[in-house]
Amino acid sequence: MPANNDNDLVRRYYATDVNLRVRHETHEKYTVPKRDYVGWTLNRYPWRGREAVLDLGCGPGTYYDRLIQMFPDVNYVGLDLLPTMVEHHASTQVTAGNAIALPFADHTFDVIMANHMLHHVPNITQTMREVRRVLKPGGVFMVATNSVQSMPELQVLMRRAIVLLTRHNAADIRPPAMPSDGFALENGTRVLSRHFFSVVRHDLPSALIFPEVEPAMDYLQSTRDMRETQLPDDVIWDDVMMIMRQQINQLIKHLGELVINKQSGVLIATDSGGQIGDFLLQFSGE
Repeated sequence: MPANNDNDLVRRYYATDVNLRVRHETHEKYTVPKRDYVGWTLNRYPWRGREAVLDLGCGPGTYYDRLIQMFPDVNYVGLDLLPTMVEHHASTQVTAGNAIALPFADHTFDVIMANHMLHHVPNITQTMREVRRVLKPGGVFMVATNSVQSMPELQVLMRRAIVLLTRHNAADIRPPAMPSDGFALENGTRVLSRHFFSVVRHDLPSALIFPEVEPAMDYLQSTRDMRETQLPDDVIWDDVMMIMRQQINQLIKHLGELVINKQSGVLIATDSGGQIGDFLLQFSGE
């Protein structure tokens, strides 16, 4: 499992928003079918429009911009580990802080979002305690993340590149885990179910389609800090990237494009609400 919850590693990776921007722009430009992923994520919850919302790992405000457009009367607060990540945030209600020690009073928020960030926290149990503490009774915890089965084609190509470079037994080689695997749709559901009565999973399959090699390589390079340390001791990242470039070029030459299937989704966790109401009604009638 990747050490993506090492605070020093996270601080280095997000020292600027360059890596985050590359990934965001890649998904925006090359995803098929075209989706408003942020809007789709937010719409998994039936907003009333005046909720107090905490956005953990808010970054430059991707979810804030869309949420305020949809519901201008929500009371939004953003929090991120690094001050550099919120420099361009449009809201004035943002602060630097750590999810394992939230600087808010008990029972403050109706909705807490933690989108594509829980794989970075160093202590998920303590983070969940803090989420439960500041969440109002009956509140909702919304977590967007990826499946561990996302981007299998890239993983196959990377494993092949490593096998060609290493002296270690090929049977023992695994490609570096994707950054989100530490808290993915699969294991994330199990984690949240230990802290909430109800967890509902929503999946959104799609694909990245690259007509040329450069954007695919840019995407891979944007994950370097999170994956390089997982390589075998005799393998260098730049050599892996050289072989990846050759492989991707050959695939595009023969197939016309590189198709990378991906699976993202949202977990909605709560102790009450409509999503468990139907279950309770059915259960009581049995």
